[in-house]
Amino acid sequence: MKGKRTGLPQLGLRIIKSAVGVFFCFVIYILRGRHGAPFYSALAVLWCIQPYPKDSLRNAYQRTFGTFMGAVFGLILLLVEIYVTDFGKGLLHYLVLSALIVPILYITSALNKRNAAYFSCVVYLSIVVNHLGDENPFLFVLNRSLDTLIGIFIALIINNIHIHGKLQKDVLFVADIDNALKDTGEKLTPYSRFYLRTLIEEGMRLTIMTLRTPATYLESMRDICPALPIIAMDGAVLYDVTANSYPKVYAISAERASELEEYITGRGFHMFTTVILDDVLLIYYDVLENEAEKQIYESLHKSSYRNYLNKPRPIGHKVVYFMLVDRTEKVHALLDEMNGCNISEQNKVLFYPSDDYPGFSYLKIYSKNASAENMIDYLKEYSGLKRVITVSDDHSRHDVTYAHHDCNQIVRRLGRLFYWGKI
Repeated sequence: MKGKRTGLPQLGLRIIKSAVGVFFCFVIYILRGRHGAPFYSALAVLWCIQPYPKDSLRNAYQRTFGTFMGAVFGLILLLVEIYVTDFGKGLLHYLVLSALIVPILYITSALNKRNAAYFSCVVYLSIVVNHLGDENPFLFVLNRSLDTLIGIFIALIINNIHIHGKLQKDVLFVADIDNALKDTGEKLTPYSRFYLRTLIEEGMRLTIMTLRTPATYLESMRDICPALPIIAMDGAVLYDVTANSYPKVYAISAERASELEEYITGRGFHMFTTVILDDVLLIYYDVLENEAEKQIYESLHKSSYRNYLNKPRPIGHKVVYFMLVDRTEKVHALLDEMNGCNISEQNKVLFYPSDDYPGFSYLKIYSKNASAENMIDYLKEYSGLKRVITVSDDHSRHDVTYAHHDCNQIVRRLGRLFYWGKI
């Protein structure tokens, strides 16, 4: 079945780091003369080690705040029981113990530290439930807090250790993974998603090259936000994911677009016409006659990333590209006719069969200048980068540094190139 993956998931670095972190908790426990409770250190490590360093730092801060809150309330209850009144070990003791959960949760919420609420309660309960009556309450609370802080400290160190060479931040990396995504249901695998985000956060100057529209990119990889704009629509546009803008567009002139519309519609075809106006992507269409046209519209027009308009294109608007889909024999005949009158030489024309609609084929018409090569040249000037490394799922491309059909393998090779500068 298309999109179904087999085999076990990748063994992630976070799993290994977590195990190493827990081990170091016990090492420190032994070095402390077996004082303290390494269980709480290990809990802190497991929580604070996150896929991304910035998440680890944020969780460490939450855990530290939660440790402080839980320790304060735990100490208060211990002091009250020692110096004011002993609630005993019956129902009253557990009623008071439970009641103090209310101010802990309320204060963390009032201070907008809701994510620390759970840890505050964990530390608090570890103190008031496990406290030994003859032990100094200050020392006991200090040890429980220290146990947790040791785990936080270990997690921060491990999560920020990087073993690699000089990062290749002066290289423009270009990734082409359109075909590889077909094997994963048009979605990145969890491993590829994590690794790409890590590379971007560590400063990789990356652009994604795709035949797809920005809308399709956002639907499949919305949380992958490279610092550089992506090359979309087979080189017709640059799309800045973060700014939701189009810094560069190769469009068909309004005059030539009108000529193409007259030529193609005059032969009984209908088209989807894509226009970018003030950084808004608009798709004009007229009549939907065949099943492929209708299904494309039904499956896409509800997307928040697309704007379909059932009206003619305003005459003065440039066109990013025309797309028609019809029976393969009809589209092929139109292409032959277009080749005979030099339309294909004056524009960039793509013809390919549909995977989703058997018996149908697509015809797309772009500006002659719309190409990945032109956009890469523009990006080099835009970014000030001179060297380009391209990885792809297309073995026929002549400009790729590394080609593989598997998405995980491509992303892994990107990492090796970025961290070590090696193939």
